[in-house]
Amino acid sequence: MSFKKNKAVIRFIITFLVVYITLSVIYSFYLKLSDGSVFYPDYLTHLVGLQCVELLEFFGFSSEVVKHPNEPSLKLIVNGQYLARIVEGCNAFSVIILFASFIIAFSTRLKPTLIYVLTGSVFIYIVNLFRITILGIGMFHYPKYEEVLHNIIFPGIIYGMVFLLWVIWVNMFSNLKKSNVAN
Repeated sequence: MSFKKNKAVIRFIITFLVVYITLSVIYSFYLKLSDGSVFYPDYLTHLVGLQCVELLEFFGFSSEVVKHPNEPSLKLIVNGQYLARIVEGCNAFSVIILFASFIIAFSTRLKPTLIYVLTGSVFIYIVNLFRITILGIGMFHYPKYEEVLHNIIFPGIIYGMVFLLWVIWVNMFSNLKKSNVAN
């Protein structure tokens, strides 16, 4: 196999890795700066917790988030019952970094790429809020299915949706389709 034939694949891999590592390092610095902040455990996770409480209350559940005394997380309490912890990984930012890295690696034009990354990220964030909210409701009503809900169904929802957004990008907005037609 020649380098020329694989140039697009190598460009994609290098771009993906550079963007992913850069965004991950920036996010890591953000998390380090969040230590000792009034927003616990960090601003994004704190915001997700508060917004999930609002959604739970919209659906008729009395709920709150409180600082976990022993670890950097929030305790999700629904109708007086402690159901789950909301940790940094629940804010979907790592998933958004993965999503954005892929889109940027497949991009050719700046404006559509930035618009798609921004709208896709907002969409992922909103779906994540509903995912956590529905997970909380599911754990409240069906506590014996906690492991299946938390470890299989709900990660499948968020990663499946990211995969769908990737497929839409590749098929509708990237130049991959156009370059295959030309060959």
